[in-house]
Amino acid sequence: MDNDPDSLQRLYRHRFDERSREAKQRIWKVLVRSCFQKWVAPAAVVLDLGCGFGEFLNHVRCARRIGIDVNPDAAKHLEAGIEYHAGDVRNLPQLPDGSVDVVFTSNLMEHLPSKDDVAKMVREARRVLKSGGQLIALGPNLRYLAGEYWDFWDHLTPITDRSLAELLGSLDLNVVEQRARFLPYTTRSRLPQAPWLVWLYLKLPFVWPLFGRQFLLRAVKP
Repeated sequence: MDNDPDSLQRLYRHRFDERSREAKQRIWKVLVRSCFQKWVAPAAVVLDLGCGFGEFLNHVRCARRIGIDVNPDAAKHLEAGIEYHAGDVRNLPQLPDGSVDVVFTSNLMEHLPSKDDVAKMVREARRVLKSGGQLIALGPNLRYLAGEYWDFWDHLTPITDRSLAELLGSLDLNVVEQRARFLPYTTRSRLPQAPWLVWLYLKLPFVWPLFGRQFLLRAVKP
């Protein structure tokens, strides 16, 4: 499916209406400001692989923001000033070696066709990272989801925090943070999602093991 922009466009238009997209933007504004921004310096170059509708890129503050996504609808949801490239996250010819400070990816790898494709993406991420740059990865953790992982038609590849950490290590990326349970699985949950509750949740890491079913990993390029 990742090689068919038209199919992906139709699926996501069915899955996310305007109201749900706006709700995700509000949630991600809090997530970025309360969590992810601390890992992004003001002068940083940030690349978002599978940038979607700009949930991360629209809210992070840095010198240069770059988004890659195969869905042609992505561009119209991005803030002015964000560089958008329609393309394959496994091949980044538009970016030279060692040109990016932070590579971010959220809820993407499970959509790639195979683990080989995930490895190709991570190799490209490593290539474009500067020495000392970091990869930040967020995604559903199959260890805690059982059958729910497969409730989305485009979930193709099983990923856990442990398997991803093993891959990162094998590709000479040093894992500096590995949280098996970070965020709840999906914004389609019945749990309250007011921005202030998201802010409070992030301030209370002792509750993450109760609700978190997405992993968070950070790895640094030597």
